[in-house]
Amino acid sequence: MTKWNKAEVHALVKSSKYSVIIIALLSVYLFWGGTYLGIKVAVETMPPFIMAGFRFFVAGCVLYAIAHAQGHSRPSLTEWKNAGIVGALLLLGGNGAVAWAEQKVPSAIASLLVATVPLWILLFQSVGTNRLKPSKGIIAGMGLGFLGIAVLVLQPGGTGTRAMDTLGILALLLGSISWSAGSLFSRRAQLPSSPLMSTALQMIGGGILLAIASFFLDDWSSFHISAISLRSYLALAYLIVFGSIIAYTAYIWLLKNAEPTWVSTYAFVNPVVAVFLGWFAANEQLTPRAWVAAAIIIAAVVIITLFRSSKASAGKKQPHSNADNIGKSTSLPGRE
Repeated sequence: MTKWNKAEVHALVKSSKYSVIIIALLSVYLFWGGTYLGIKVAVETMPPFIMAGFRFFVAGCVLYAIAHAQGHSRPSLTEWKNAGIVGALLLLGGNGAVAWAEQKVPSAIASLLVATVPLWILLFQSVGTNRLKPSKGIIAGMGLGFLGIAVLVLQPGGTGTRAMDTLGILALLLGSISWSAGSLFSRRAQLPSSPLMSTALQMIGGGILLAIASFFLDDWSSFHISAISLRSYLALAYLIVFGSIIAYTAYIWLLKNAEPTWVSTYAFVNPVVAVFLGWFAANEQLTPRAWVAAAIIIAAVVIITLFRSSKASAGKKQPHSNADNIGKSTSLPGRE
């Protein structure tokens, strides 16, 4: 029987860990990047707010059961209330807007406008009495990002077969702003210390609010179970299992076991995956103007992510620096 020394065992464990990190990163990249196409297919025959409400409520209940099984304490009423507020901003205002808009706008365009969330967060943080001063690199990234939005929004390009709907574009921008507000509120709100439990509460609360909103937005008048296609059922299952449960669990594991810089790359990889899937699987043909806007927005997110990561690293050496607070969020990190 072969005997292994400590160095060999350590090398094997380290190699195995890196393999798991790569698998987890790919899961976050692909599964979250695929949620935009999943939403697009789901709302083909499902009303958007009913679909989103069911998705997040079911996923939230599953994550709650997992968190409870891991021994996390039951949340207090205050934590439930705050999680409900965060869920309202992130899932009702944010994801609900995405689901509604994808009835009118290509999934690729939706992913690009959602990718601007870091821009809005940084903009909110740079104004007000307690404003944070971003670095020159982050300011450059913000300027580039808003330029990309202008290129995309001021003269919507469309998909080659029809012009993009102005209301859909506006809904995506308002949804991104709502998501940003929810991310900032979550930082000062009293929420469960467990990220998994906190996310479960946000999903449950957001799912209930989405379901309530569906009654006021006339979703039920167009809801017919017999009209729902198999494609939409499969897309909904994908969004629940892969987009909301598996990908988020992988993300939580990465936060504890991988370099933060690696984990943060999902911010600019996800829209790339979404654009590719929209082209490959849904035949979404973007105009040259839309491709230019896509390149500008993704470049802006890359710049902001890299500079934010470097500032956060500097903040670890200087505990009193506020740099590591710029653009970070304790709420849902993506469009699960």
